[in-house]
Amino acid sequence: MGTITADRHAVGAEDVAAQVLEMARRHGATAAEVDTSAAQGLSVTVRKGDVETVEHHRDKSLSVTVYFGTRCGSASTSDLRTDSLEEAVGAACAIARFTAEDPFNGLADPSLLAKDIPDLDLYHPWALTVDDAIALAARCEAAAFAVDARIVNSEGASVTTHESTDVYANSNGFIGSIRSTRHGISCAMIGEDEGGMQRDYEYTTSRVPGELMAPEMVGEAAARRTVRRLGGRQIKTCQAPVLYEAQAAKSLLSHLVSAVSGPSLYRRSSFLLDTLGQALFPAAIHIYEDPLLKRAMGSAPFDGEGVATARRDLVTGGVLGRYCLDSYAARKLNLVTTGNAGGVHNLTIEPGSEDLAGLLKKMGRGLFVTELIGFGINGVTGDYSRGAAGFWVEDGVPAYPVEEITIAGNLRDMYKGLVAVGRDVDTRHNTRTGSLLIERMTIAGR
Repeated sequence: MGTITADRHAVGAEDVAAQVLEMARRHGATAAEVDTSAAQGLSVTVRKGDVETVEHHRDKSLSVTVYFGTRCGSASTSDLRTDSLEEAVGAACAIARFTAEDPFNGLADPSLLAKDIPDLDLYHPWALTVDDAIALAARCEAAAFAVDARIVNSEGASVTTHESTDVYANSNGFIGSIRSTRHGISCAMIGEDEGGMQRDYEYTTSRVPGELMAPEMVGEAAARRTVRRLGGRQIKTCQAPVLYEAQAAKSLLSHLVSAVSGPSLYRRSSFLLDTLGQALFPAAIHIYEDPLLKRAMGSAPFDGEGVATARRDLVTGGVLGRYCLDSYAARKLNLVTTGNAGGVHNLTIEPGSEDLAGLLKKMGRGLFVTELIGFGINGVTGDYSRGAAGFWVEDGVPAYPVEEITIAGNLRDMYKGLVAVGRDVDTRHNTRTGSLLIERMTIAGR
């Protein structure tokens, strides 16, 4: 394998990784792998016109895993001086010598490691001064306060910029580095009327500073989202269709990934055990990973073991086509790694033709969920119960805000009852989905 480098700034980290691999070899390890990360950034928060926080951060870390046959040990350090690296390698080796053998341990198959690495355009630094960040945050919050007199308080507006260089190397000759940036503007506001107080938020995030929403747009959206929740009430317990707003809907795909990931499967603690090749969704549903999208939040040319990533289907025609596995889990299940060491990359559900207004009209009468609260998921049975807030919909139009309710069902039934996927795809995350309309759930209120 040749060295794969994002740019010259990663060379120092690659040299350190190569040095640690050589140390592991000298300690007698039969194989080893190293992860290094160097990150820096700035975060500023303005609240009610005053600067609340200014944070600069700079972090470095390294973790090493060594193998003595099928015994392994790991150690980590944030001190990258040679003596500290030697101590970390020595600690990992000492652990490995006393651990039990596990025939499924080991590096990824060398034939699967990434070779030709595309430029995914992930690195776009923002020359942002503290004064510039404060001004942007202040503009964001001021725009929110100007929307409506019922906006009475603020939890703050924040501006962040972050860049990192991540290197993975192993003793099979692979060294790969990824340099990336992530920037954001966010705002959370509090509204009040005679019925009480409500809060909501809005944010924008991108690899590229120029692709962020204007701060005024973020603030105005946060205020509008807050005001529309005023007057929230409970509804009577019932069964009805539920429409998840896109930013809330991504959690439904996260539960799917968790259930079809290696640890849940080989521990036999998943409600989707032995479902490969089975129809989990209606036939129109297509879910896939797209790791090589330029500038996207979940893009990566290789996974956490150096295995090459590629666009791959997860669900086609509603049928589960594969699991999400790293090398260890794949060996335990007598399968092949799917390039998911460290998780999925740009998991996407194919959008339908309807926008949010069209989905509301399609639902007609039911619950539109804009926020989920708490975590009530049983990964073994698929039973689902979460606090929620949103709007009751009549005749395809939000009629009034609702709060202090719980929505419940079973994830297998919910997936089977997925009626439609909106084209309002939220691309701010590693999971990319539009709003999701579920045919029927239990809504517990008064």
